[in-house]
Amino acid sequence: KVTVVNLDPANDFLPYECAINMAELITLEEVMEEFKLGPNGGMMYCMEYLEKNIDWLEEKLKGLEDSYFLFDFPGQVELFTHHGSVKNILERLQKLDYRLVTIHLVDAHYCTDPSKYISALLLSLETMLQIELPHINVLSKIDIVESYGKLAFNLDFYTEVQDLSYLLEHLETDPFASKFKELNKALCGLIEDFSLVGFHTLCIDDKNSVMNLVNVIDKANGYVFGGLTNGNESIFLTAMSDINSYHNVMEVQERWLDHKEIYDEWEAKQKQQQMDQDKK
Repeated sequence: KVTVVNLDPANDFLPYECAINMAELITLEEVMEEFKLGPNGGMMYCMEYLEKNIDWLEEKLKGLEDSYFLFDFPGQVELFTHHGSVKNILERLQKLDYRLVTIHLVDAHYCTDPSKYISALLLSLETMLQIELPHINVLSKIDIVESYGKLAFNLDFYTEVQDLSYLLEHLETDPFASKFKELNKALCGLIEDFSLVGFHTLCIDDKNSVMNLVNVIDKANGYVFGGLTNGNESIFLTAMSDINSYHNVMEVQERWLDHKEIYDEWEAKQKQQQMDQDKK
């Protein structure tokens, strides 16, 4: 049983049904109007308000036990890089015995620009260090990545965050980025020294892509291992079995980058054949 919790005070038009909606407590529009704040300042105020009124959220959660929870947070990066409210809210949920994992979505098209990709890496690293939870970085919208430009390397270079010195060579060809050669080199060195950042991929319209990511998430939060109860052998059975958590990046490369049009045509034919068969 899945329960969705909206904790984004700016989410006016929800594309899903949620059991708990932060708009019942506070909205970004109300805060901006009352306190004459901009969007970012207003968002920080809203999350601080939720932190101060965390009892409201706890009461709402009490009636929704035995669920798999999806908490939808705002997208403002400063909430996850240095502002403390979101971290404090998550720590409170952990004390209530919620086994949490952070899913950080990054638009895949940033990979087409070396400077933006380095920024995305740094942002992902900052978020991992600040939130201090099991963490999964995801390159989303992988199906349209090359509509913004060709990738300089194969996709596995970007998902596995391989030798970033190759990116520096590409940055040197950019007249603007070349001015900050030493800074870019230092940032790349920092990211590699931590050796924490890596990415999975997601195409939301591809069922296999979604299921592969769900498998990774379920392993990160411990859901696949079952409960820690006496006589529960699922932990050992899962440990012995081969859980294919990581989607084969080269398959993603072939499907969405190298031969996208061929696969699209083949899938369209398969869908048409299925429709014709259903009619019969």
